[in-house]
Amino acid sequence: MVGIIIISVIVLLILILVIRNIKIVPQAHAFVIERLGTYSATWETGLHLKVPFIDKISKRVSLKEQVVDFPPQPVITRDNVTMQIDTVVYFEITDPKLYTYGVERPLSAIENLTATTLRNIIGDMELDTTLTSRDTINDKIRIILDEATDAWGIRVIRVELKNILPPREIQDAMEKQMKAERERRARILDAEGEKRSQILVAEGLKESAILKADAVKEQKIREAQGEAEAILTVQKANADALRMLNEAAPSDRVIQLRSLEAFAKAADGKATKIIIPSDIQGLAGSVTAVKEIWKDEK
Repeated sequence: MVGIIIISVIVLLILILVIRNIKIVPQAHAFVIERLGTYSATWETGLHLKVPFIDKISKRVSLKEQVVDFPPQPVITRDNVTMQIDTVVYFEITDPKLYTYGVERPLSAIENLTATTLRNIIGDMELDTTLTSRDTINDKIRIILDEATDAWGIRVIRVELKNILPPREIQDAMEKQMKAERERRARILDAEGEKRSQILVAEGLKESAILKADAVKEQKIREAQGEAEAILTVQKANADALRMLNEAAPSDRVIQLRSLEAFAKAADGKATKIIIPSDIQGLAGSVTAVKEIWKDEK
């Protein structure tokens, strides 16, 4: 009876021991196993059985992408400006064995390596270049960190400069410079607007003067054309009168009478003295005599 109890206890202890040494590795994780103090294997996702008292889980490693935000580091530029720059490093573990045995305190090693690399890169750049070259600085740091951490089983995915903080007096000077630049651009825009406005006004005056000149020109052309047509009409009427007169073959008396009418029109009641040729005087006397005879007959 005692033997059965002892056997049952032993079986129970063995079952408990086996159950306690059944390990499940979750997704995106890996376990580094040591056997008698020496690296034995790397367990990946799934069910595993550890040999009791012989195997030991040395390190549980996450294979997910990790983000580390390092505190600001003092950095001096080539033109002797001290700035505070903090960085953010994105990395993942590619080899759990190297990550476990490659370096002591990997995150601290990455932080120190990032700080020294940042100082070296910024030390070769001036302040203005540093403020406008974040992408270039990020790429340089990432390449250097990735090469250095490859032996630690770590792949650096990207590096970002989170903040670049120059000294307070430098910030004040930059703000004044930016304000002056904005004011300069505003003045340029105002001057360009005024210039454009004056150009438009001048173009409007020019077009108005051209239109007025064209109108005056057109008026003068029309007046000249009207005068020319009037002269042509008068000349044509005179020509027609002469032609009709020639066709009628007038006598000398008729011609003298027409001459008398012409002299009368020339005098127009304003001349004080008119010299009339003798032949026209005789004609005038004949006309007077005819008028008197005609009145007597009436």
